[in-house]
Amino acid sequence: MNDKYKNSYKATEKELVSLCVYNVGYQRCDAGYQWGPGIRDHYLIHYIISGKGTYRVNNTIYELSAGDVFLVYPNTEVIYCADNEEPWEYAWVGFTGTDAATILQATDFTKASPCILHAENGTEIQRQLLHIYDARGNEFEHAVEMTGRLYTALALFIKSAQKKESQNSANTYVQKSIEYITANYSYPITVEDIASYVGLSRSHLFRSFELVMQKSPKEYLTDFRMKQACYLLEHSSLSITAIANSVGFDNGLYFSKTFHKKKGMSPKAFRSHLKEQQNKN
Repeated sequence: MNDKYKNSYKATEKELVSLCVYNVGYQRCDAGYQWGPGIRDHYLIHYIISGKGTYRVNNTIYELSAGDVFLVYPNTEVIYCADNEEPWEYAWVGFTGTDAATILQATDFTKASPCILHAENGTEIQRQLLHIYDARGNEFEHAVEMTGRLYTALALFIKSAQKKESQNSANTYVQKSIEYITANYSYPITVEDIASYVGLSRSHLFRSFELVMQKSPKEYLTDFRMKQACYLLEHSSLSITAIANSVGFDNGLYFSKTFHKKKGMSPKAFRSHLKEQQNKN
């Protein structure tokens, strides 16, 4: 009997903007099994249940074993390979969303150090990842349940984090800013409005966003609005002007220019492109 197995689930559509599960599963790998070199378009956490292997990223090789965790960042070339003698078994979850970067900034994961050795609460991390898998399904209720369990799993990493207080403070300010943006992006809010709500100066807010998100609050606000605009272009029949108003632009021309700068095409061309792709499928 072959004792190698792989069970996985991939969501058919990313329905939740703040945080959503892209895929989830667990696998007992064959000796020398390798993924990569390649990139992912989402975050991907692996918890090693047993065995060992290597994770290569940014010209660094990490030797990992049971109880260790490694994170794959979006658009970052990686290779991970099971040991030839003791191939690893791991559980994983892939996810995306506007909350993802902020949450991960509150953990001990960083791009410079994407692994956590001998993770605290390892058994609980494994259990939560398998709970996400158990909640899989293509209905909206499944997406909500998987996301709820993902928040619980990520909270375990935050709970055991050794971050400095200044980092945690910046995360708090940024998270509060994102909550404000999420609730008010459809109005013509400005960075000054965000800073006022959080209770910071504009320069302090800028430094917090640069530390946590590696982008300015203005860039984050614009990117968030563009993501909402893309959703409306795909899933509604609203006019371009109506969509511009719906995502906080009171000037349709400025909206179109901003959209073109971010997406490389006009909103009208973007909608046409989506329709062409749907017709092909």
